[in-house]
Amino acid sequence: MPVSVTLSELLPCFVAFAPRERSRALFRAAFPRRKCRLVLARTAADFAAAFRKELVDAAIVDLGSPHEDTWAAAALAREFPSAPFFGLASLRAAEGPAVAQCAELEFADVIVEGIDEACARDLVSRQGFSARFSDALRTPPAALALTTDVQQRAWEYIVAHAGRRVRTVNLARRLGVTREHLSRTFSADNAPNLKRVIDLVRLLAAAELAKNPGYDVRDVATVLDFASSSHLSSTAQRVVGAKPASLARLRATDLIQRFCRGHGRSRS
Repeated sequence: MPVSVTLSELLPCFVAFAPRERSRALFRAAFPRRKCRLVLARTAADFAAAFRKELVDAAIVDLGSPHEDTWAAAALAREFPSAPFFGLASLRAAEGPAVAQCAELEFADVIVEGIDEACARDLVSRQGFSARFSDALRTPPAALALTTDVQQRAWEYIVAHAGRRVRTVNLARRLGVTREHLSRTFSADNAPNLKRVIDLVRLLAAAELAKNPGYDVRDVATVLDFASSSHLSSTAQRVVGAKPASLARLRATDLIQRFCRGHGRSRS
């Protein structure tokens, strides 16, 4: 039975560069609070700062006005490729060059003003970092040998957080068991410890974010809610035997192989 994760636990975060009041109103309507977290930025500086405060699933840039910061905001698509960028534009022919520039910056898509508002959240959400991360890891890697129902349901819950902090008490409640029972049954028969698996998934996300030119180790630690960059460093050393600076060059398969070489068990 799949594990459901409530919206209150996992709201994707979208940041929008919106200098116009019209676009801000459109974004508020298309991305309601009960469905997601929306950060509205009026300047390129505020837009860039949002990426270093929390995990951004996707970004939208209003192309509908000749604001001096528009292309400074759009250029961040190359700094933060883990978050797909979308443009907001009308169907006016005059905006053709702007749309072409978005394609050059490798934007994921363009939302058409006056047409796509109703489906904008779904369009953005399904291409966002959390959705892609969860989809890629939905089935536990065979090397981890997570084969029982409890292990697989726990794994599904963990990867749905896309590297954000997972509280074992919330996971146990979702599975309808006590935290002690969950920890004991998850690691039975010499399987990896639950907390180590949670840390592994967080490091898989950290490795993906570390590949962004716009992030350093401290930024990655902040957006994934590690206590500090030192905490991220100690976790990487303990769980995969790697320094955080090396995460950017390691693939998910590399990290899982390192984890399976004696890093899967910890003291209770």
